[in-house]
Amino acid sequence: MDKTAKQVWGDLKKGKYQPVYLLQGEEVYYIDLISSYIEANALSDSEKGFNQVILYGKDISMVQMLNHARRFPMMAERQVVIVREAQEILDLNREEGSSQLLEYLKRPVPSTVLVLCHKHKTLDKRRELGKKAEALATVLTFKKPYDSDLAAFVEEYFHERGYKAEDEALQLFVEHVGNDLSRLAREIDKLLINTRKEDLITKDQVTRQVGVSREYNVFELQRAIIAKDTLKAYKIVESFASNTKKNPVIPAVALLYGYFSKLLVASSAGPMSESTLLSTLKISSFMAKDYLAGLRNYRTDKIRENVSLLKQADLQLKGVQVGTVNDGEILRELVFRLIR
Repeated sequence: MDKTAKQVWGDLKKGKYQPVYLLQGEEVYYIDLISSYIEANALSDSEKGFNQVILYGKDISMVQMLNHARRFPMMAERQVVIVREAQEILDLNREEGSSQLLEYLKRPVPSTVLVLCHKHKTLDKRRELGKKAEALATVLTFKKPYDSDLAAFVEEYFHERGYKAEDEALQLFVEHVGNDLSRLAREIDKLLINTRKEDLITKDQVTRQVGVSREYNVFELQRAIIAKDTLKAYKIVESFASNTKKNPVIPAVALLYGYFSKLLVASSAGPMSESTLLSTLKISSFMAKDYLAGLRNYRTDKIRENVSLLKQADLQLKGVQVGTVNDGEILRELVFRLIR
């Protein structure tokens, strides 16, 4: 969350509600988190029956939504109207519908908490509604997080629930699950079911949870290539090649491409401190050792060549200029040439 979102979250925890929330953007995790909190806590259980309405954008027009918003609560301080998938409101992107919403934002009903969950995109700021919404409502925009933010998210998620984890455990979660915060949260929740709060969460626990082999996984392959550990790299490649359905090659190539692309940026920039490396590449501190090792083991011209090799392999895996070579053979040739 950014500073504004944290302020809003803090106000919600204190029971302070605003008339209109517009939750928008690519990252749906926080949209779901905030709307679910309001749904669960803005009203007591006895008040919800008459005063809480859940609507779906694809099923309503703007007039229908605003008719709900303009009602008054029954035997309660407020009513709550939550619109899921608000980006699909039938006439939101038409002049009449957007004008109707804008007029409501100018004069909202004080006893209504209207929550618009506008997922995967934002209001068009070229239009009047998009330009004026932030001044009239509580607007929170959530972007997909940078890779460098993911470890902090995982660590904070553990901390808020009273758990601690090894740095390598955090890294494994981030590298295996990626920047899908909702999936990260689900995987962590599953891990915590059988974990005591006094126990430090280890890499081995996470390995079992996310379903990767301790020895033969894409992260160990990357580390073997970084270290130029030919024997270990080839063992992992043979394991992958023997079952490419269980160990798909395209995601492995994508991970390696991301690594060497960032390594090229660092190498081309010349010598730098660890702190400069972190800020330049936008990576977490526990990832620094892999990049520092890569800078020691690979010259700039070789890194540039490896980026090119990975692009070529990606095309082959997607059926371009592939001939009769299978995925396992492409990976064998690629790893040989990356380390060579």
